[in-house]
Amino acid sequence: MALRDWFKVPNLLSYFRLILIPFFVYYYLGAETQMDHLFATGILVLSGVTDALDGYIARKYDQGTRIGQLLDPVADKLTQIAVVGVLMIRWQLFIFLFVLFLIKETFMFVQNIRLYRKNMTLDGAKWYGKIATIIFYLTMFIAVFFPKLSSGTIAVLVILASSFQLLAFYKYAKLFNDMENE
Repeated sequence: MALRDWFKVPNLLSYFRLILIPFFVYYYLGAETQMDHLFATGILVLSGVTDALDGYIARKYDQGTRIGQLLDPVADKLTQIAVVGVLMIRWQLFIFLFVLFLIKETFMFVQNIRLYRKNMTLDGAKWYGKIATIIFYLTMFIAVFFPKLSSGTIAVLVILASSFQLLAFYKYAKLFNDMENE
């Protein structure tokens, strides 16, 4: 792995996303006004935009690197864990989504290692994984931006996001099983 790979634009954007995590946590936990929540949401939006940009730049300008293949998902997962983690402080119901997310991602990690040992790889996220991630982020954005949502609304958001996490979990489990049996 060449040193210059560490400094390609997509990787710099992933580093930036990692740096944004503590700022988001700090601003969200200290938020007292709607403007404070707007600022925390803005950090989250900036993280999402840089996530989309790093993938686009890596593909469009052939700047994909092996370090980027590791760094991008780590930045994604740490951001997601941080966001749902702080939301659990305000709304305990988010613990269900948090636990489901951890189980699914641990499963994905273990299965990817098993495939790697067999010289096989999963070629990127599938549509159901992308949808689950989009719904997950939309849920997070809504909950961060609207701190006074009712417990009923939070329940609907958590159930919606959890349902898509479960769908992705099921579909990936089936895919991994099919790949292993080929």
